[in-house]
Amino acid sequence: MTLRVVIAEDAALFRAGLTRLIEDHGHRVCAAVGDGDALLAAVAEHRPDVVVADIRMPPTHTDEGLRAALEIRRRCPGTGVLMLSQYIETRYTVRLLEGNAAGAGYLLKERVADVAEFLGALQRVAAGGTALDPEVVGHLMRAGRRADSLAALTAREREVLTLMAEGRSNAGIADALVVTGGTVEKHVASIFDKLGLPPDEGDNRRVLAVLRHLGS
Repeated sequence: MTLRVVIAEDAALFRAGLTRLIEDHGHRVCAAVGDGDALLAAVAEHRPDVVVADIRMPPTHTDEGLRAALEIRRRCPGTGVLMLSQYIETRYTVRLLEGNAAGAGYLLKERVADVAEFLGALQRVAAGGTALDPEVVGHLMRAGRRADSLAALTAREREVLTLMAEGRSNAGIADALVVTGGTVEKHVASIFDKLGLPPDEGDNRRVLAVLRHLGS
């Protein structure tokens, strides 16, 4: 499926590179802008399938991009939002996903260099899924206060938990680990049992449950 994309990034070279990368893989960049206000205007004009935006943009280079993204999620809940950051900032992850993980993603900028992973995240978010950077998930797992319950997980269950928290479906986890879907289902059930989380059929609600646990 060809996606309609709006890019918001204040670094001109990176913005141009993103545009070229996305268009070279068959998608359409409707607008590429450099600040939060221009992003909101571009989304209102073009109604894209997904937005790719830097968290830190002018004028203060703090959270202008994130605030614009939250406004987009409020005004246009059908538009996916994939945020990019140069740093691991878990508080921004929480704000972006708070209450609803559908159609939201957070990647480190360095992840764009892995073209397949970046495009997969873009497509997943545009389709209403979730995409979280593995480094962000790893940071949450290391910083989580419930080390006792995490310690109860096997090595394979930790791998599954990491992929689950990144927003991957059971099928995606099975592909990544080269195992059957049934095996993944058993691991997921065991993880929820050990972490004291109720199982849920929805992938996005599952991500929220995992993140709330890790961040508690």
